[in-house]
Amino acid sequence: MGKQLFRSSPPPEKQPAHQSLAESAVQECTSSINTVISKWTSSSDEFLFSTNSRREAEEFVEAVKHLQSTMHRLVSVNASSDKLVYAHNLMQSAMKLLESEFRRVFSGQDSDAMDDLKTIADCMISTGYAKECVTVYKTVRKSIVEETLNNLAVERLTLHQVQKMDWETLESKIRSWLRAAKLTVRSLFFGERLLADHVFSSSVNIVESSFTDITQEGALTLFAFPENAAKIKKLSPEKMFRFLDMYETLASLYVEIETIFYFDSAAAVRSQVISSLTRLGDAARTMMTAFETAIQKETSRTPVTGGGIHPLTRYVMNYLSFLVDYSESIADAYPEELYSSPVSVRIAWVILLTLCKIDGKAQPYKDVALSYLFLANNLQYVVVKVRTSNVKLLLGEDWVVRHEGKVKQYADKFEKLAWGKVLTSLPEYPAEEITPEEAKEFLVRFDDEFEASYRKQISWVIPDPKLRDWIKVSLSHKLMLVCTELYEINRLGSRGDGFNVRYTSEDIGNYLSDLYFGSRGSGSGSVSTKGSGTGSSSTGKSREGRSH
Repeated sequence: MGKQLFRSSPPPEKQPAHQSLAESAVQECTSSINTVISKWTSSSDEFLFSTNSRREAEEFVEAVKHLQSTMHRLVSVNASSDKLVYAHNLMQSAMKLLESEFRRVFSGQDSDAMDDLKTIADCMISTGYAKECVTVYKTVRKSIVEETLNNLAVERLTLHQVQKMDWETLESKIRSWLRAAKLTVRSLFFGERLLADHVFSSSVNIVESSFTDITQEGALTLFAFPENAAKIKKLSPEKMFRFLDMYETLASLYVEIETIFYFDSAAAVRSQVISSLTRLGDAARTMMTAFETAIQKETSRTPVTGGGIHPLTRYVMNYLSFLVDYSESIADAYPEELYSSPVSVRIAWVILLTLCKIDGKAQPYKDVALSYLFLANNLQYVVVKVRTSNVKLLLGEDWVVRHEGKVKQYADKFEKLAWGKVLTSLPEYPAEEITPEEAKEFLVRFDDEFEASYRKQISWVIPDPKLRDWIKVSLSHKLMLVCTELYEINRLGSRGDGFNVRYTSEDIGNYLSDLYFGSRGSGSGSVSTKGSGTGSSSTGKSREGRSH
């Protein structure tokens, strides 16, 4: 451990006639501790606080404590005694050794490190060397905290630096912050607090001063970032989720932060957390308002091809389905509106606003049937998004059922307008009341109307498979039975007259199955104008032009 710091025995002095008991005790104690200290200050191969020397370390500490108490006794008897000077020098040597051990134990891998640090700290504090002990502690631990924060990409960024960043860079910083925040609070800061509480358990004041000095700078750096980020000038709605992520993370950590940084000297840290939460809440409200304003200002009039889902519908519902996952954070961000405008009402209002805009966007369609298909498609998209996301938890089952009923109303209206002429071209009750000649007339008219409707709707789309199937099944029930009966009446009564049915009931089913995929479905090229002939197979000439 380096050069011997004192002589191996106290200097000789003349024995007074009446040596006091205290001086005798000092003489004995200094001789004993001198022997112990000499061993460890003169050896460079072993350390005092190690597995092999645990018992001797305890003896060393006890000897130091004994020396301290003996020195106090001597001061009260003879404050100018040479023995007291020698004892003081001996104590300084012991403290230098303990200080060195304190620093070394920090860098070791012993599972007994915390207990060793506490033993050394207790000894140094009780003998009046608290300042030296705390200085070493702060120097070592602050360096570790700074290195850890650096490894977690926690940077000291000014407001000016943050505001100059483009969004991609800032978003990357936010993601790094989100990863670092919980680790820093629950591991780094909490660990520092546990260590300080344990090592300096003999002094609450030392715990506070050391912990605050070590962690405050890093904590303020960490907790100030969300506030600075929330002060950027362009807070567009798309950015809201990152800020809600920070709000949610910080809010979830707040109780732990208060517990860890409860000291009066750490008030600045608690204040910074509250300030960041407030600013993040302000930013969330700003972006929510911007989101609603963007919906209101959306003025595109170009019809969506095939009556499909409008981009506004997708945008709003995808946005809301993500947003409701932050419903608690949103409620916190609107504390003054919790009773007058709960989150569920706010979400319902945004959906209503969107549907009103969609109603307006149905007007440009020249075909009224297509406008109703557009309304049915978009409302169905909204309903499915609500039912399959946490939005349903806010709006409830009644809301879903009510709007599913509106989808059916739109679908019924679409069916009536798109297929009305086809349906009215058929008799309501064919059966035996229809003659073969009448059946032929009905079928000719039906073929023309079906072909016209099919050609018009081949590019129309119903993206939702359930809605698509529901409409097709409804049409099939209304068309197939009547067509089959007419076909049979015609077949039995018009042999040899040369009349060919263009679409058998099976052909109709196949053509319907190809509709509403936004293209020619599974490969239909066009509706055939060639007759399949009475009794022809359903996949004969009536399907000519279809490639598979």
